[in-house]
Amino acid sequence: MILWAKKGSCRGPSRQNWPRGTQARENQTVEMRGVLWPVIAAFCALLLAPLAQARDVVTRMEPSSWWTGFENPGLQLLVYGERAGGLTARVGHPGVRLTSAEAGPNPNYLFLDLEIDADAPPGPVRIDFLRKGKIVQSRVLELHPREPGSAGRRGFGAKDAIYLITPDRFANGNVANDIVKGLSEPADRSKPGGRHGGDIDGVIGALDYISGMGFTQIWLNPVLENNQPEYSYHGYATTDFYKVDPRFGTNADMRRLAEAARTKGMGVIMDMIVNHAGSQHWWLRDPPGPDWINFSGRFSPTNHFHITLMDPYASARDRRQFADGWFVEAMPDLNQRDPRLARYLIQNSIWWIEYAGLSGVRMDTWPYPDKTFMAEWTRRVLQEYPEFTVVGEELSRNPAMLAYWQKGNVNRDGYVSFLPSLMDFPLQDQMRQALVEEDRPGSWNGLVKLYEALATDFIYPDPGNLVVLPDNHDLDRILTQLGGDVDLARMALAYTAVVRGIPQIYYGTEVLFTNPGRKDDGIIRSDFPGGFPGDRANAFTGQGLSAQQKQFQDFVRTLFVWRRDQPVVHSGRLVHFAPDPNDAARNGTYVLARLSDGDGVVLALNKSREIRSLPVADYSEAFRGKTSGRDVITGARIDLSKTLSLPARSVTLIDLD
Repeated sequence: MILWAKKGSCRGPSRQNWPRGTQARENQTVEMRGVLWPVIAAFCALLLAPLAQARDVVTRMEPSSWWTGFENPGLQLLVYGERAGGLTARVGHPGVRLTSAEAGPNPNYLFLDLEIDADAPPGPVRIDFLRKGKIVQSRVLELHPREPGSAGRRGFGAKDAIYLITPDRFANGNVANDIVKGLSEPADRSKPGGRHGGDIDGVIGALDYISGMGFTQIWLNPVLENNQPEYSYHGYATTDFYKVDPRFGTNADMRRLAEAARTKGMGVIMDMIVNHAGSQHWWLRDPPGPDWINFSGRFSPTNHFHITLMDPYASARDRRQFADGWFVEAMPDLNQRDPRLARYLIQNSIWWIEYAGLSGVRMDTWPYPDKTFMAEWTRRVLQEYPEFTVVGEELSRNPAMLAYWQKGNVNRDGYVSFLPSLMDFPLQDQMRQALVEEDRPGSWNGLVKLYEALATDFIYPDPGNLVVLPDNHDLDRILTQLGGDVDLARMALAYTAVVRGIPQIYYGTEVLFTNPGRKDDGIIRSDFPGGFPGDRANAFTGQGLSAQQKQFQDFVRTLFVWRRDQPVVHSGRLVHFAPDPNDAARNGTYVLARLSDGDGVVLALNKSREIRSLPVADYSEAFRGKTSGRDVITGARIDLSKTLSLPARSVTLIDLD
């Protein structure tokens, strides 16, 4: 007899569909029905038992691994499955205790709180899930020992130079992952806003190039899964917080990158996002609760008024619209005030730092999440990694807004931040204006603005811990910002390398990337030459580059290889000299020095189209009686006995004898 289940029932075929047979056969079946149905019912129960149990199966448990020896012994597990909230749990492992198990507002979620002793033995921690006292499934939490010295790892700082990479656009090391079944967007290099195929293997293959250019840290734009239908390459719409996007590689590849980078004296900085997720994130298809997404899950755009958070007169409406509003409909805004979500996000960050062996975190859209949460997120990360570095993105031209977020600032509203570093967008903007504006005698334009911008450092608790940059993935390429003037671009790179702080250079800047026309992120993030099959030019080897590109690449390499071994640039005292708008003889020049007890470096910029001769005596604080030095870029000897001669449109970087 054929049996089937439909909507939870179990029955035989309807009588009208039986095969035609004799009346006697039909009567025999009817007479036996009283005997058959109990047997059928028992068989149905046996058949459907796995189906009923399948509804209770835990399909996800996050995180699936953890470590012993953290300062905070607590761990929250997010458990998901149909009716998982109705399960109870049991943990059997020495030194690991289940302190609470609570169902979420959505009955498909269960939250387990564990406490892990510092001496708990590593190994698989079995977690049994029960219904009515019977085990319906078991899961394993892998418990690892922390790497020796993990807690004391040092983050990045002024001794470092950061190379920023958009992974999809840098190098395709594994063409087999360009198209991945189950992911929405395949690689198509003809689309500026589409996937192009770059991956983690491509970055690993370029480590010698990156190190050879003088960089000591690699910052990757986000690499976690972004299974969005389009424009997913940038990585800022996460659909799985615990999984590298398969088009970039695997979680193990991310760890392999960090390990390989360390062997070459470099660290890896991970780009993280806690403000929002991608609309196709797995738990947004069945949200844990009504409060995990701001505005009850309905799209309501942010007003982008960052300053409402500091404004003593701001309305509650404006503040809420800024912090709780969404960037775009494809990026639902997360409510970090929900304690379970807050803990989930904090643990996820710690998980990646420990798992991948990171040297730093760049946190996206720093002011947009709940600011109380951001203080707690930073406190918890630094509790586990006291020497670690986190840099926040506050994309504002107002230095007071950056100062508000930096650790040590005394804010009028009593807000206490633990954030060590921020991206120095105010200085970037003033540098651009200072270089493109004409230095007219009698005016306060041009390089005066660069002087005044740096003079504003009194507002920061720790200006030496800011990340300085000529451009990045959200800005026009620096050569485009400077009107295509390569001489000015050279000045921008030299200034970035020598000024206080931590320099960051965007991939391709070293070979004069531009984005002509209107600002288009897909063009700004163009493919790196030589990183993809069939490329005519190769920036890794220099083949096919123009003479101008090669010269600029050599300039950047010389500059940052030199910087890498210059403690005076990393930590020396900074002195700069105000350009005098009324002194025609020095018009268009700017001098900055980094000094220590036994060493000194002087940077002199000349924007003028004429040779400038500067009296050395006027800059005695910088030269300190030295009568000669070496030009870092050309290697030539420089006579400093009387005057410093600056060629037109030039960068002169002097390593004092």
